[in-house]
Amino acid sequence: MSDAAMKSEPYTLAGQTYSLAGPGDYFALLKPRVMSLVIFTAFVGMVAAPGELNPVLAVISLFAIAVGAGASGALNMWWDADIDAVMARTAGRPIPAGRVPRAEAAAFGGFLSALSVALLALASNYLAAGLLAFTIFFYVVIYSMWLKRLTPQNIVIGGAAGALPPVVGWAAASGTAPLEPWVLFAIIFLWTPPHFWALALFRHGDYERAGVPMMPVAKGEKSTRLQIFIYALILAAAGLAPFVLGMAGALYLAVSASLGAGFVWLSWKVFRADEGDYGSAQKLFGFSILYLFALFAALLVEAVAATYL
Repeated sequence: MSDAAMKSEPYTLAGQTYSLAGPGDYFALLKPRVMSLVIFTAFVGMVAAPGELNPVLAVISLFAIAVGAGASGALNMWWDADIDAVMARTAGRPIPAGRVPRAEAAAFGGFLSALSVALLALASNYLAAGLLAFTIFFYVVIYSMWLKRLTPQNIVIGGAAGALPPVVGWAAASGTAPLEPWVLFAIIFLWTPPHFWALALFRHGDYERAGVPMMPVAKGEKSTRLQIFIYALILAAAGLAPFVLGMAGALYLAVSASLGAGFVWLSWKVFRADEGDYGSAQKLFGFSILYLFALFAALLVEAVAATYL
């Protein structure tokens, strides 16, 4: 489909110009960038789990998890439309930009939520479906509706939702949720605060205007920079856990140790930067995405190698 077909087209009625939502607007409601990370970490959980899953059912299960992630994004945009409208980073989203009505976004997200959970239950098992339902509930209700506007610890607690996909994927493949996938959960959970707080440092004005008590707004830059560094130290150590527990091999160890050291170094530079200097925070934010992707990619390569080589 061409870019023109994916974008909304304006139309005029009684002298007033309106924007008619196109497929691209509804796709944007799914937060595709966030969804891509969910799909990848869930896929790694599926591949790393013991046992075999029918390839067709595996694809359907992964699709269901992706739809569930997209549903969470749509419901989050429905709920946060008021604050999205005053934040430069989010003002162009479909709802505040006037392309998708809030009610339609809510119905869209609700329908996809039910569809994803039912589809995963049919394609895999009730444990995986239950974990997916809990993930959607946690992200929409606990994080978006409750924690986000209440406490500077919003992203710390709310990060549990983003950390659950590898557990859901593992459960979809094996029907169980033992210690191993929860180790992967812990890595993502510990990665989330420094990742988002780095973003919040150089986007603090957005959160301040929206009245969202993100850490730099509620506790100041100095406290945020210190907490980013502390989390980086804990994350670098936790990142070695899959190797220590025998879940991963030498490739993973090399990737985790080197990138963990890089994460700590960049976090130290954020901590030492002058107030108002956000260059190091921007670098850490970009590096943090590479860090998580590389860790899970190393796990995936080793899991595939162990199975087929």
